[in-house]
Amino acid sequence: MQIRELKNQLSEDQKVQAADSVFNKIELLPEFKSAKKILMYWSTSDELPTHKFVEKWSAEKEILLPSVVDDDIVMKKYSAKENLKRGNLGIYEPETDGLYVGKIDLAIVPGVAFDLKRNRLGRGKGYYDRFFNDVETQKWGVGFDFQVIVSVPANNDDKPMNKVISPTKIIE
Repeated sequence: MQIRELKNQLSEDQKVQAADSVFNKIELLPEFKSAKKILMYWSTSDELPTHKFVEKWSAEKEILLPSVVDDDIVMKKYSAKENLKRGNLGIYEPETDGLYVGKIDLAIVPGVAFDLKRNRLGRGKGYYDRFFNDVETQKWGVGFDFQVIVSVPANNDDKPMNKVISPTKIIE
């Protein structure tokens, strides 16, 4: 069965339970505890839900969300869900002209699939891979258990994650 079909079969409760499991693990990790500036994503309906986590931690840490500009992503500071607007690709992003440029302590990113070597299969546009060419940070991929498979196609342009975290696995 395809990953897309498996995602479509999940109830909202199952998605929330999976996210709670993943983010409870993340909150215990020393890299997360010490991180002050964290790149996250505002999840779409077919991704591991992040809204609750982003809102919870934005009071204590600087949460950055990607915004698509032409063929690249730039970072903008998250302030509140009321300040998000639907961007060019239908993904919610902070409604501000101010771009964040600086150190990012931790990046927590989605993917279509991840493999046992921590490779990430994205949606095919290469936004995160290009972004990570210029940014040195810990990269953690998050998803549902069925998104962690034996192997995904990867080439020299693809940036492997430092960790992949799903409800029952942490691959380092």
